[in-house]
Amino acid sequence: MFKLPTLVVSLFLLVAPKAVFSSPCVAFDADFNLLAFGLDGKDWSAGQQDSWTSGSATDITTSGRPPFDGDNTTCYLAQFFNAIYFMNADKANPSDVHIYDAAAKAWSTQKVTTGNFDPSSFNTVLDHDTNVFYALSHNELYFLDMGQLKTANATALDWQDVEKSPYPDNYDPVMALAQNHIHFLNVPNLPAGTADIFVIHFSFFQPQSQTYTAADGSNFPATHGQTASFFQAEGVQQEFAFIPDDGSMTYVINVENNSTHTLAGPTTKDPKAQYAASITALVQLDSTGAVSFIPYKQGDDATNAKAAWAKVAAIASAAPPSSTSSATGGSSGSSASGNATGSGSGVPAGTRQTSAANPTSTDGSTNGAMTNAVSFGALAGALLALVAALQ
Repeated sequence: MFKLPTLVVSLFLLVAPKAVFSSPCVAFDADFNLLAFGLDGKDWSAGQQDSWTSGSATDITTSGRPPFDGDNTTCYLAQFFNAIYFMNADKANPSDVHIYDAAAKAWSTQKVTTGNFDPSSFNTVLDHDTNVFYALSHNELYFLDMGQLKTANATALDWQDVEKSPYPDNYDPVMALAQNHIHFLNVPNLPAGTADIFVIHFSFFQPQSQTYTAADGSNFPATHGQTASFFQAEGVQQEFAFIPDDGSMTYVINVENNSTHTLAGPTTKDPKAQYAASITALVQLDSTGAVSFIPYKQGDDATNAKAAWAKVAAIASAAPPSSTSSATGGSSGSSASGNATGSGSGVPAGTRQTSAANPTSTDGSTNGAMTNAVSFGALAGALLALVAALQ
């Protein structure tokens, strides 16, 4: 029987496409430096907003970090403690919460007891004032109290059951945080521009829904999407961004005056992207690993109307998207996600994928997957020709 030469077999293994299971996320520290974790197997700081469009991000990778190989990694800023919490960053230990102390640039891992909470299927927000996670898992509401942690302690924390949500089992949650309230969008039978509210400090679902009026009639649609809360220099978040999965528009909902305003939709239309917000910017991490942002000025509709999305060149220089084309994923596959209301995430990002990703960009660019496929095909064809010649 004919056997392939060892060299040929080795070459086949060399060129065979590998599934890259990387699940990074983006967050801000308390000084609003933009941090990207898990890109090209490293962690990066792009600095503050005035440094994003030039230069190169700083490598902040250090020991003790999680592998960022989970099904859906999300991260959240605990602003009072300058700590960033990570969920689903370690596939082998999906219930762990990894903690990055941004001031000390140090990692630790907090063990968590899940009970009936399912770490593979949930949506969550991190409340600003109480530093408590609230999550919807299989239509049950849970909380996880992080206390004042910026370093893990030896005692495991517990996910606590709050109550069953009032929503049908097929509800695909969209959760956003503002004014210590959780806002539920995409609720069945609610009209566009309307959300349900869970009042955190009194732990109950508000019986009436709330409408957020858009002066120009551009109410946010009753559809699935991602959210990120804009921080304040002091106090709780008052606004959150909602980006529908089609990326057609960015809606900013103000819960102080119950209004909705609009920004341009992201250049890359990617339902698997995740988002983070600071005080003055909304950031997108798409599923190729590209990071973009749009500047934002609260209360200034004229300035915001002219705002445009731009690449965070500092991160692209350090970790080019083409080399992280499976960088992040979305709610398909695993449903575990975090709407980046603590960090500004969320969400959902991090579904494990192979190197083929499919966001669309209005600038016509591609993510490198097709180039990789062509290269593989050419190499494989050459090797097959070599095998035929050897027979």
